[in-house]
Amino acid sequence: MRMPAVAGQFYPSNPRTLKKEIKSYFSKITIAPDQTIMGAVVPHAGYLYSGRTAAHVYAALPDADTFVIIGPNHTGYGSVVSASSDSWSTPLGTVDCDLDIIESLSRSIIDIDETAHLYEHSIEVQIPFLQTRFRDFEIVPVCMGLQDEDMTRDVSAELMDAISETDKKVVVIASSDFTHYKPANVAYDTDHYVIEPILELNVTEFYSRIRERDASVCGYGPIAVMMRVCRGLGANSARLLNYANSGDVQPMQDVVGYAGIVVNG
Repeated sequence: MRMPAVAGQFYPSNPRTLKKEIKSYFSKITIAPDQTIMGAVVPHAGYLYSGRTAAHVYAALPDADTFVIIGPNHTGYGSVVSASSDSWSTPLGTVDCDLDIIESLSRSIIDIDETAHLYEHSIEVQIPFLQTRFRDFEIVPVCMGLQDEDMTRDVSAELMDAISETDKKVVVIASSDFTHYKPANVAYDTDHYVIEPILELNVTEFYSRIRERDASVCGYGPIAVMMRVCRGLGANSARLLNYANSGDVQPMQDVVGYAGIVVNG
């Protein structure tokens, strides 16, 4: 069992308080599931700062049998790219991993390694939102320590092969924040510059712009994997649903940027 690592820090540890807070982020947002959505980019900061942006995405996501959640490895623990096969616990209950998909991974690139997931928040913070919106689903958590473009080709190919072997409805979530600790105007400009190729599902241009601006997008690898998998499975467009930064919640000199993006087939 993978126990919560950031409950009480990134989000409330009390189940009732947590559910109430998540539901507050959906206020004034229409919950309208779009069955054509195949993937998404969702932030992973503390809910106070990024919860509203995350809610825009989760309000649009369709019900699915399995959510593949790909996040960056902030801790440095574990394998270079690792999936978890344990059940995951949050204050809202337990979610099982999709062992059918996980066991069908070729494991040429993606290891099964729980160590990388023990203290990593990028995947964990997505699960209470999923538990609030959906009743019966499984997850495939994948943590990326290396995020170069070649690695994303290999990871996406392995995931795509495994997803193609199932008849389950699968949605791929890339967990990422955008610019870190820059003035709001700088963050806005840089983030929208690197978001443009995401909306075109253009991984190579996305990497080019990340390098050009030295953009501090922490989950650029997971975003690229999500784009590659969705495009390989038939996606043809993407939409920016919401953009915000931490300074929208409380005044601060340097902010972190958050984008909620969905990819459609």
